[in-house]
Amino acid sequence: MNQKELKELIEFLIEKDIAEFELERGDVKVRIKRGAEAPASTDARYFGVHSASPAAPEAASTPTSVPSNAAPTVPQEPPAPEPEEPLHTVRSPIVGTFYEAPSPGAPPFVKVGDLVEVGQVLCIVEAMKLMNEIESDVAGEVVKKLVANGQPIEYGQELFAIRQRK
Repeated sequence: MNQKELKELIEFLIEKDIAEFELERGDVKVRIKRGAEAPASTDARYFGVHSASPAAPEAASTPTSVPSNAAPTVPQEPPAPEPEEPLHTVRSPIVGTFYEAPSPGAPPFVKVGDLVEVGQVLCIVEAMKLMNEIESDVAGEVVKKLVANGQPIEYGQELFAIRQRK
């Protein structure tokens, strides 16, 4: 959430006289709470803003006023995604580091769009200096790779989405 969006949100909440609002988008969390004694022309200094984003605290210290010609902006929901066929998710059986290829500079085991068979190696997860091959448990097409090469991964983390062959 950038400063402009935050300012518009604060102005909208003031205009609609909303006392408390909380928004969580990804790793950014914004909580705005106004005291009952604050007048309608309250500026942003009266709001508490907490965020994991470095841009939001700067926005909270910038005073704002509500222009009389400002149209209220309502946060819009993203359009509902089209119904997709269910995809099989391959998850990590261990905690470790994800590698898409057998060695640096080698081509990846699989790429998006590749057809895979049951038992085919998809990637390697390194755990405690041991290289663990992760195999496909279904036959189908690799639709998504959900982690980056060299990324630390957790137990049960989604690694690949595969459209199963019927």
